[in-house]
Amino acid sequence: MKVVNLKQAILQAWKERWSDYQWAINMKRFFPRGATWDILNLAEALLEQAMIGPSPNPLILSYLKYAISSQMVSYSTVLTAISKFDDFSRDLCVQSLLEIMDMFCDRLSCHGKAEECISLCRALLSALTWLLRCATFYAEKVKEPLEQAAAENQLKMCLERLEKMLSSTKNRALIHIAKLEETSSWSTVEQSLVKLGENLNNLGSSPLRSQADECVSLIKSIPTMLSVHSEQLNKTGFPTVHAVVLLEGTMNLTGETQPLVEQLMMVKRMQRIPSPLFVLEIWKACFVGLIECPEGTEELKWTAFTFLKMPQVLVKLKKYPQGDKDFTEDVNCAFEFLLKLTPLLDKADQRCNCNCMSLLLQECSKQGLLSEANMNNLIDKRAADKENSPSLKSAENANIQPNPGLILRAEPTVTNILKTMDADHSKSPEGLLGVLGHMLSGKSLDLLLAAAAATGKLKSFARKFVKPESPKVFISPPSAKSGPVRALLFDISFLMLCHVAQTYGSEVILSDSNPPGEVPFFETWMLTCMPEEGKILNPDHPCFRPDSTKVESLVALLNNSSEMKLVQMKWHEVCLSISAAILEILNAWENGVLTFESIQKITDNIKGKVCSMAVCAVAWLVAHVRMLGLDEREKSLQMIRQLATPLYGENTLQFYNERVVIMSSILEHMCADVLQQTATQIKFPSTGMDTIPYWNLLPPKKPIKEVLTSVFTKVLEKGWVDSRSIHIFDTLLHMGGVYWFCNNLVKELLKETRKEHTLRAVELLYAIFCLDMQQLTLTLLGHILPNLLTDSSKWHTLMDPPGKALAKLSVWCALSSYSSHSKVQASARQKKRHREDIEDYISLFPLDDTQPSKLMRLLSSNEEDSNILSSPNRSMSSSLSASQLHTVSMRDPLNRVLANLFLLISSILGAKTAGTHTQFVQWFMEECVECLEQGSRGSILQFMPFTMVSELVKVSTMSSPKIVLAITDLSLPLGRRVAAKAIAAL
Repeated sequence: MKVVNLKQAILQAWKERWSDYQWAINMKRFFPRGATWDILNLAEALLEQAMIGPSPNPLILSYLKYAISSQMVSYSTVLTAISKFDDFSRDLCVQSLLEIMDMFCDRLSCHGKAEECISLCRALLSALTWLLRCATFYAEKVKEPLEQAAAENQLKMCLERLEKMLSSTKNRALIHIAKLEETSSWSTVEQSLVKLGENLNNLGSSPLRSQADECVSLIKSIPTMLSVHSEQLNKTGFPTVHAVVLLEGTMNLTGETQPLVEQLMMVKRMQRIPSPLFVLEIWKACFVGLIECPEGTEELKWTAFTFLKMPQVLVKLKKYPQGDKDFTEDVNCAFEFLLKLTPLLDKADQRCNCNCMSLLLQECSKQGLLSEANMNNLIDKRAADKENSPSLKSAENANIQPNPGLILRAEPTVTNILKTMDADHSKSPEGLLGVLGHMLSGKSLDLLLAAAAATGKLKSFARKFVKPESPKVFISPPSAKSGPVRALLFDISFLMLCHVAQTYGSEVILSDSNPPGEVPFFETWMLTCMPEEGKILNPDHPCFRPDSTKVESLVALLNNSSEMKLVQMKWHEVCLSISAAILEILNAWENGVLTFESIQKITDNIKGKVCSMAVCAVAWLVAHVRMLGLDEREKSLQMIRQLATPLYGENTLQFYNERVVIMSSILEHMCADVLQQTATQIKFPSTGMDTIPYWNLLPPKKPIKEVLTSVFTKVLEKGWVDSRSIHIFDTLLHMGGVYWFCNNLVKELLKETRKEHTLRAVELLYAIFCLDMQQLTLTLLGHILPNLLTDSSKWHTLMDPPGKALAKLSVWCALSSYSSHSKVQASARQKKRHREDIEDYISLFPLDDTQPSKLMRLLSSNEEDSNILSSPNRSMSSSLSASQLHTVSMRDPLNRVLANLFLLISSILGAKTAGTHTQFVQWFMEECVECLEQGSRGSILQFMPFTMVSELVKVSTMSSPKIVLAITDLSLPLGRRVAAKAIAAL
């Protein structure tokens, strides 16, 4: 029907003075079924006729009110029609329009299609703009003395309606969606706000003014509806931060700072930790690490971590938006709290033999983390505090230089050595040798390496020694004078690199960018010949079998010569040939061709001048011994014993004692595994260094599951993870595998029944999972949770509090892994472990959705009914999610696991039976909302099927407009429709 006829029908009703219900009956008779009243624009036609004169037509208005009450017209068409009226000088007309809005504005709803719900959002935004224009008009009229009273009255009415409309969170949420749908309309709102603000100055400080300000602030809060999270103020200890810092300091000193910064920020955000307490927890962990670490290299590593690396981490944390707070003030506040922990600081000072706090404050001040005034104030407070503490200076430690001071001085030295190494030393190699020799004395080498590791320079430092070409002396023509120098430069470089690889991991030395066919000798040797924890070597590998003529000449040289000829030697060839030479010599000894005295002479020749020969020989012997039966090992082990005993004669090369110290440490590391397996004891000379820290931590003859549960129970009782426990967990993860480790720890969590214990367990488990977050998350979300949720015999384990705690842990792991999985390279300790093959996940969750996956077969089939939400041009399957519209790659195991977990959750929510597993799913979703970053389009919730939103709002705790906005991807048109439909139906 045409509008003209609609107009005629309205006029006829007015002429004949029909009552409202009579009008409705006749209208339905005039207009056949099919076309809806909204399509015919009934609301607009009625308003147009009612507003013709200076005052509204009461009869036609009664028809409109009847149409609204009997739902002949939708709220959206009425609001749109009202917002088209712009003659604000007709006060009575405006008043009647405001009265019509009163009928429904505080209880808007829409149960139609998604399109109708989006129309309601748009209409609400238009109505908001109209009310603002209306208020601006009357605020301007207040200036005119004759009309002041009437204008104030009209303005009051407008502001009351504005306040009524905006006080509903639901209305603000719908306007939020409309703002994203129509950005141009929102800019009109912003302009209207500016105009209204200018005119409000006429009102002085009347109640009207404060009412208007209230409305303006409500409108301004609409774009930031999602970003308000309160901080957690009822706690002072945060074991997760503590454990993440301890883990990094103990196991990953060489790691880059950015991943650590991001991980710490993630924990801060998920647990909503206030900044000062967050920084305090970081420093507490550093001091605890300093106090409890073993002596020797580990102590130097921790010192470098605390005094060099952590200030750099804080500098990066400072760059993150802090709201309106000043980060330096938070750092100052954290140090004020730290000063109150006098026993902790005293213990650290005692361990380090110096005032740690003072050094740390100076370092932070240098990095711009503290103002000078605050630094001096804190230093003075600590000095006053120390007067009462036990004296540090005793006779025996008075001469010991404190490590923190040495580390801080070593840092600039690293830079100087790097420059020295780059210079041309071909004319006077002795200068370079002097520098390197100097580095070997005492604990200089470990100090320099720790400082280089903490400042990210270790790789470039090590690379200087990998390529023999870089110190140019290696390619100078051999001469009687340069022979010993070349031998020493090779030997020191080789020993230093072995030491670095054993202390910091071999990936520090390996280069990613070697041209093909040009892999340096040391890299080749280290990859194929050097024994490391968890690496099995084949003694018959071709790398141990070089050119036979070279081997023969080397055997002859070792056997006959009382003096090694240093001039003609190509040392890397000697190191590659020594393994085959040792095999020949060993065979000769076993067959009685050589006597023990001859063997002694040969081993003295090997270790007497160039220690790296002994290292290469022992590396092969270690691989060889592993392949022998119990009764065949004696001579090989005896040979290792011979090579490990230093030769203290007159005729050794320069720096022999310093080189032997490092050689002994390298050999001890190499032989540790094999000596344990063969129950052999070899006494290595006391090197002044620590024996291997954190090695062989598992108690013998105790099943690893018992070890895991007992260590976890101890950690839970204490409330924080210490570095020894971290190493035990790492060993167990290595031995038991990812599934075993994750499954048993989840079982431990589900045994807890006290609420505070379960929460602490989650905080600690998350930190333990940081050992290999990616793999453990895949296992937890891809295997363990689906098993628990689909097996009804296990549902009782998911009750509150353990079930709620597991939901929290799952969300934390999912968020952490998802935010970092595209950026972070696997660290060295993670590379050692068997990686789950992507094929495992493809068989669990096939790519082709026509294939039923194992998981989907577990799900009860409950496809949505036919009135599924649909965007204008696509019908939506029950598994369609935002990630598919953003074309996220499903070849990635984590994306795949998340997508399938959300499908499972969706199916549980829509199932006809409920139980603890349904409750678990609700907790999971609540935690997702709790931890959400604002505006994070790429969050894990993008894997949630759109159809799940309408299921979620049926859950009492999830039925709030803010939650709907938080869980849907509002950057997508379809996401906005889904959100509008869910909110409009609330």
